[in-house]
Order: sequence, then structure tokens, then C-alpha cells
Amino acid sequence: MLENFFSKSRKRASAPPGLRIYAIGDIHGCRAELNALTARIEADAADAEARNGVRAQLVFLGDYVDRGPDVKGVIDALLTIKTRRPDTVFLKGNHEAAMLDFLDHPEDLPDWLDWGGRETMLSYAPSAAAAAGPDNRKAAAALEAAIPAPHMAFFRSLKLYHEAEDYLFVHAGVRPGRPLAEQEEQDLLWIRSSFHNARPPLRPGRVVVHGHQPYDRPVDAGWRIGIDTGVYYSGMLSAVALEGARRWFISAKA
Repeated sequence: MLENFFSKSRKRASAPPGLRIYAIGDIHGCRAELNALTARIEADAADAEARNGVRAQLVFLGDYVDRGPDVKGVIDALLTIKTRRPDTVFLKGNHEAAMLDFLDHPEDLPDWLDWGGRETMLSYAPSAAAAAGPDNRKAAAALEAAIPAPHMAFFRSLKLYHEAEDYLFVHAGVRPGRPLAEQEEQDLLWIRSSFHNARPPLRPGRVVVHGHQPYDRPVDAGWRIGIDTGVYYSGMLSAVALEGARRWFISAKA
């Protein structure tokens, strides 16, 4: 696998046979927009499954928490999707990583509150937000106590990446020139410009589908596809559908 991670020539990328993949970008606590988009996806998937006999799979690219008004509701909705579609893939975003770091080491990460963590606290436990201050240990303890066990298990189980035929799904991107097995979590969750501007010889052989970097509309750069459309400020949540060698975007507003 490693020797094929980088490629000098690129054929048209293809999804696994008989599978239609829907990859969904950063949700950030926007449940209404998530409901609107997944309704469109389910209608599209039902039609494909009925007409073509293909199986649909959802891949979520992370950043479910922070910034938006209903983080708890988003996780409830995702767990419902997981029950209905057990093969759904949930990846970790940098905001889930920051939240877990805050819960585990609140004295070391006071800035999470300014990255959108306050909205997560307000969604789960308003008292936790009120307790936040120079010493965040009380706030972290109150937040952890307020997060339902299934939600915490969900956060702790998130994957760093997912592979499917010619596609690699990851929250932020990959470090150019580095084999997949040697990628560091920090890069997979946080990388931006060095990945976006990677020279062709250092780009991965798979097409990378990612979120993390907001755009006005989804971006297909050929070797990478960015589908974060900044839902918490734009009101638009986006996905890319992949079937065979075809790919197209689906977006929705609440």
C-alpha cells in the first residue's frame, strides 16, 4: 500500500464497485442544516439503491462540535444515522480533538473556549460555561458530567482517516511526501496551506476528500476535494457524492 500512496501519473479516480459514497463536510453544531442535507442524501440514496442496486455509505469528515447552536442535537442525529446505517464512517476533526484535550487536560488548553468550545458547553451544560475561567478544571468536570455516555463513546471512537478504492477521506489533509502510515494526527486534523499547495510529485495517489478549510462552495481540484462550506456562518452544509468515476456535490440550507 505504501508504495502506491504517491503516484507519478493519475487515472480517473473511482469509488468501490457497487457503492455510492456521500462524504459530508464540517457540521459545527448546525443540526437544522444537517437534517436538511441528510434528507436530500437519503432521497438520492434511496433512488440509487432502488434503480441501480448500489449501496449507499455516508462518511462524515469531523468537526461536529463547537460554534453552532445545537451540538448535542447534532450528535443525537449522528447516532440515529449510525443506528440506521451501521457502516457509516465518522472521522475526527480538530475541534473534537481540542474538546477531548480540554476534558483530559483543562489546565493546558484554555483557548478551546475561544475556538467555539463555549457553544459546545452551552449546548450540553450551561453551568459548565458559567464555571469557565482562569482555572478550567471545574468547567471541564461539569461538561464531562453533562455529556451522555453514548456521546462520549462516540467522541472517543472517531477515526483519523478512511480509505475507499481511489479515495482517501480525512478531516484536514495529509503531509506532502509522507506515506500514509507515517502521517501524524496533528497534520491529519490541522494541516492547511502546505497540503493545499503540495507540488504534484508529493501529492498522494488517492484523491483526498477533506473538510477543515471553509470555501464559498465545494472545491474539486482534481487531486483533492474540499467540502467545508462554513455552515455555521454561511448556513450551507455540503457533501460530495462518489460513484464509479462520477462525483458531484450536494448542498442544503435549513
